[in-house]
Amino acid sequence: MDVTLDEDQLMLQDMTRRFLEDRSPIGALRKLADSGSSLDRGIWREASELGWVALFVPEANGGIAESAQGVIDAAIVAEELGRVVFSGPFLSSCVVADAIARAGSEAQRDGWLPGLASGDTLAAWCFAGTEAKGGAEAGGVTLTTDGGGFVLDGLAGYVEEAEAADLLLVTARGESGVGQFLLPAGFPGITVEPLEAIDLGRRLAHVRFAGVRVGPEALLGAVDGAEQQVERQLQVALALQCAETVGVIDRAFEFTLEWVNQRYAFGRPIGSFQALKHRLADHAAQLEGAKAAAAHAARSVQTGAPDAAIAVSVAKSHCGRFATEIIRDCVQMHGGIGVTWEHDIHFYLRRAVSNEALWGSPAAHHERLCRLAGL
Repeated sequence: MDVTLDEDQLMLQDMTRRFLEDRSPIGALRKLADSGSSLDRGIWREASELGWVALFVPEANGGIAESAQGVIDAAIVAEELGRVVFSGPFLSSCVVADAIARAGSEAQRDGWLPGLASGDTLAAWCFAGTEAKGGAEAGGVTLTTDGGGFVLDGLAGYVEEAEAADLLLVTARGESGVGQFLLPAGFPGITVEPLEAIDLGRRLAHVRFAGVRVGPEALLGAVDGAEQQVERQLQVALALQCAETVGVIDRAFEFTLEWVNQRYAFGRPIGSFQALKHRLADHAAQLEGAKAAAAHAARSVQTGAPDAAIAVSVAKSHCGRFATEIIRDCVQMHGGIGVTWEHDIHFYLRRAVSNEALWGSPAAHHERLCRLAGL
């Protein structure tokens, strides 16, 4: 597989890294955590000016989709975000922007996409129920017809950035299939219940729907026929999450290597001891596998490859499992300082654990792979 970045992608990577180092390094997350917040909308608007969400938005609506490679380019950004444990609605805004660009009416595209591209509008996707803690299948919200409109009931669980969102993309299951709706935040009958998350840079919430009545103008695409559309959205979300997870592992592994070569015991760097060498070698191999799986997933989703669904679940299974395994061992290699609040490594571990659980655990994706293979 070709994972070499072209000149434009190298420029995107460099521009993103320099922006994050200047405007949102890991210290910015520490300041947000100390203040009890997890989002700086000013920084998000500045970031959006770089075209992060605009990668999925047509030029007619203020984006650059025609000149970009969508998921592939966004995965480059996501990996850089993981390296600083960025706090912002990148994944959710990209998924919703892509969904509207592909299935939205002209009024929906004109009404929502410019704001998403500029960073003035934040979006969240109400997808799964609460029983699987952000599983890999739509559920939780039910859809019934009511004359010329629709009624939504139920509870969408572990929704990223729902508390700050201006727009909700709601996936609901009816008797004959799945339908999707675009609803502004604060719509009558919708209640957002914030949750305390292990990841200090990510807001999660349950979103409750109690007899929410919506008209046909809120429908995104066809009613009871959005299964392929939802699958595409899930693939985009997983591809971007896996790319972010790779960035999280890569940076945590980098400063762990620096530490074991600087920390001395018995007159020599602890990284020179064979026991640590073996563990580091194993982790390096696992990290390279994660990089390859995530890159293949992003390319498969962007090109609409027949095996895209398999590719993203393989990537999630691998990245989700090994991210937490590698970083937990990196904590151990740091010794006592690794379990202090003052060291940054716990931010990386928190993000890795969160990513392992959200959008389906590795075990859930193992089951999904079995279904895709007809087992």
